[in-house]
Amino acid sequence: MSRRGFALAALSTLTSASGATAGPQRRVTTEMRGVWLATVSNRDWPSRPGLSADRQRTELLAHLDRAVAARLNTVVFQVRPTADALWPSPHEPWSQYLTGTQGRDPGWDPLGTAVEEAHARGLELHAWFNPYRVANHTDVTRLVASHPARKHPGWVVPYGGKLYYNPGLPEVRAFVQDAMLDAVRRYPVDAVHFDDYFYPYPVAGQTFDDDAAYDRHGGGFPNRAAWRRDNIDKLVRETAARVRKTRPAARFGVSPFGVWRNSDTDPLGSDTRAGVQTYDDLHADTRTWVREGWIDYIVPQLYWNIGFAAADYAELLGWWAETARGSRTKLYLGEALYKAGDPAQPAAWQDPAELSRHLTRARAFPQARGHVFFAAKEVGADRIGAMARVVADHYQRPAKPPR
Repeated sequence: MSRRGFALAALSTLTSASGATAGPQRRVTTEMRGVWLATVSNRDWPSRPGLSADRQRTELLAHLDRAVAARLNTVVFQVRPTADALWPSPHEPWSQYLTGTQGRDPGWDPLGTAVEEAHARGLELHAWFNPYRVANHTDVTRLVASHPARKHPGWVVPYGGKLYYNPGLPEVRAFVQDAMLDAVRRYPVDAVHFDDYFYPYPVAGQTFDDDAAYDRHGGGFPNRAAWRRDNIDKLVRETAARVRKTRPAARFGVSPFGVWRNSDTDPLGSDTRAGVQTYDDLHADTRTWVREGWIDYIVPQLYWNIGFAAADYAELLGWWAETARGSRTKLYLGEALYKAGDPAQPAAWQDPAELSRHLTRARAFPQARGHVFFAAKEVGADRIGAMARVVADHYQRPAKPPR
């Protein structure tokens, strides 16, 4: 079948979706059914650096075809994994995950191809950016000579064995937006997508050294944590405004760690005992972003099983649904497909029906508008048939992504 024929066949059935054996049927016309396609450290794609352009393209299209076969409708494609680019950016070097050498032209345009080929298959393509991660090591000299982090060493903070841009510097915030928005100007992406990394996850015994930036820019804030949260709030608000101005049809979404705050920290928080709280540890006030409608959608990473003591999926589902109630921000749920069948995970994840039960529970909450699965490699491998069970129970027919 030709590419056009493939697309027409897929689009012709985008009329409804129904529940099946997992619970009461509910007809819907729109529902987020997404998958993350991660490129950092060649997690999902390319399978290894240094493949030929033809081989890379073949692997990428196979991921798109598998998404269609699983009746998904959205691919969240990581195009800026470590302050680099999967398109010919004037701001940052080509990603090392393509050729094995940072800055080396791979001989084709992965993002441009992904957008075109996703749309040809009736899929949305959300461009996934990591705003502040520079490298998964701390040696600036290992970056290509033209890298902005080498030209502006004062922008960079080593922490936890990695390099990060300093979110407390206004010039950094402006630069990372410029770098990301270049892709939005060039390509008809359906959304801009941030992951869960803002200020880095805490590392015991280490300090994120932003003293100089705090001394320069932190006046007027009651403490460093409030200043850091304001830095991330500004990134979110400014990015949202620039996305709307650059490509009005595109949306802006974030997929944060699933716990905003525990209830023993804040009565507004969830009944959880998570070791990380985005508000306190990553300085990302995700609840406010939803309640104030600063973002178009949120995909909290609810990567725990139903009944997990410290962070019960069912508890967090209800908490996020209540948080999104009355907001313009749409709620989708991040699902840990990668845990299904992993022998290192609790017993619940050895049951092929665990993920299907998540979707069944979510149907009780009108605020829950769909799910995004981590990640593309597991959609293909499907170790114990958990994804096949989701498709059989919930995705009998294709559905349009919500707008």
